[in-house]
Amino acid sequence: MKDHAAAAIVKSGVPDLLFTSHYLYVFRNYPTLCVLGIRGVSEETTTGVHNLYKMMKKGELKMPAINVSDSVTKSKFDNLYGCRESLIDGIKRATDVMIVGKVAVVTGYGDVGKGGVQALRGFGARVIVTEIDPINALQAAMEGYEVTTMEEASKEGNIFVTTTGCEDIIVGHHFENMKDDAIVCNIGHFDCEIDMSWLIKHAAEKINIKPQVDRYRMKSGRHIIILAEGRLVNLGCAMGHPSFVMSNSFTNQVLAQIELWKNTDKYPLGVHFLPKKVSLHTMVRASNAAITWTNGAIYICILQCCGLFHV
Repeated sequence: MKDHAAAAIVKSGVPDLLFTSHYLYVFRNYPTLCVLGIRGVSEETTTGVHNLYKMMKKGELKMPAINVSDSVTKSKFDNLYGCRESLIDGIKRATDVMIVGKVAVVTGYGDVGKGGVQALRGFGARVIVTEIDPINALQAAMEGYEVTTMEEASKEGNIFVTTTGCEDIIVGHHFENMKDDAIVCNIGHFDCEIDMSWLIKHAAEKINIKPQVDRYRMKSGRHIIILAEGRLVNLGCAMGHPSFVMSNSFTNQVLAQIELWKNTDKYPLGVHFLPKKVSLHTMVRASNAAITWTNGAIYICILQCCGLFHV
């Protein structure tokens, strides 16, 4: 898939070079060189942040890190509204399937899952949610979605979407329960949410329909349609989130880097949240709505407490 942004940069005369193997070589063989002079890192994704916390717990984190993923102006917009649009875009481009009347199973009811179920319901699907967190599961139930286990949902779904950021969400016995030509895709994490290795090993035949769309014939004669090889469907089968919502996220990244550079002493070794005062600047820049609710926000002490405006 062509990267239009990279193509535009190259056309302007700026080299667009990425030597992944060189970076990995340095990281693996000379890790101390990688941290010299670096004041900190910032992480965009939920999965990446989880890995940072794991590194910190194991004593492997070598520099301060800012968790951009959980900034309200990232997670409540990028994860929710971005996925709400790009999920359907990916499924439609890949399959041209008519969603209305289908049973859609969404695993996980976090911000990404919430965006996914809203989109699928909006297109007329009957949505089933699987969720291990009791609070999120109750939220889904109170929004009117059926909440059940994947063991039960795998027998009913026509479209399956994983959104959890975990591994082994859809595994072998779930595939064996699925209806003929069930569509399975992921918008939560790497390809470990869907057990692709099991499917490749146990399928009788793999038929490539078109790029990023594969139809696996099971030994029972049924078929499973996998999008983007189990990787992120909105990137593999479409162009990802709309640019506007991504500008929110990337602005947070820039602000996090500025914060690390200017206020290094405030960030000892560990994983830190982007200060709300800094994060809210993204929202104010992005929306004229800030002008209309300033007085109300002053009343309940939102903006003054954050130090965003002074009256």
